[in-house]
Amino acid sequence: MKKATITKKINDIGAFAVVRVDEYERAMEIAQACINGGIPAMELSYTSNNAGVFIKQLREDFGNELCLGAGTVLDPETARDAILNGAEFIIAPTFSKEVAKMCNRYQIPYGPGCSTYSEAVEALEYGAAFIKGFPISDFYGSKLVKVFKTPFPDMPILASGGINLDNIGEWVTNGVDVCGMGSLLTKGSESQIEKNAKKLRIAIDEARSNL
Repeated sequence: MKKATITKKINDIGAFAVVRVDEYERAMEIAQACINGGIPAMELSYTSNNAGVFIKQLREDFGNELCLGAGTVLDPETARDAILNGAEFIIAPTFSKEVAKMCNRYQIPYGPGCSTYSEAVEALEYGAAFIKGFPISDFYGSKLVKVFKTPFPDMPILASGGINLDNIGEWVTNGVDVCGMGSLLTKGSESQIEKNAKKLRIAIDEARSNL
C-alpha cells in the first residue's frame, strides 16, 4: 500500500515545489514555508550534487510533515540513491524503463516526463503513477490536459511549467491532477513563499470544489 498511499497524498495536495538549491538552509526555508502555507510537498532536484544528502536531512528534520521527492532522476542508480536517502516519489524529465522498474521494486511513485501519447501510455504500462507533461506544458498550456485525457480519462497528469496563480484554476478545471511549481514556491523570502503557498492552496481547493 506504500505506493498507493504516497500517490494519494500527492494527489490530495495537488501541487509541490520544484526545488534547486545549493545550500541546505535554503531548502529548509522553502520546506517550512510550503508546510505553513498548506502545500507540504517538494521535489528536490538532482541537478544539485548534494541532493541525496539534502533529502536525507530534510526527512530527518521534517518527517511526515513533508511529502518529499527527488527530481531530475535520469537513471536507476540515481533513483536508488534518492529512495535510500528517503525520497517518497521520483520525478524525471524523461521516461526510463529502468527507473520505472527501480521505483516499482521499492514501491515508490514515479512521474516521468513524456512528450508523446505513445510514450505516456507505455510509461503507464511500466507503472508510472503520474505522467509529467514536460516540456510540452510550457508550449500548450492547460489545454494539454484535455488533449491527454479526452481519449484516456484515467491518465494521471502532472504538469510542470507555465503554471501560476492566475491560471492554476484553469489547469485544475481541465483535469490536471498535480502541478510542479518553480519560482512561485521557491523564490523570495520564506514569508513570501508561505503567502504564495496559501494563495495556491485556496485556488486549488476552490477550483476542485467546482468540478
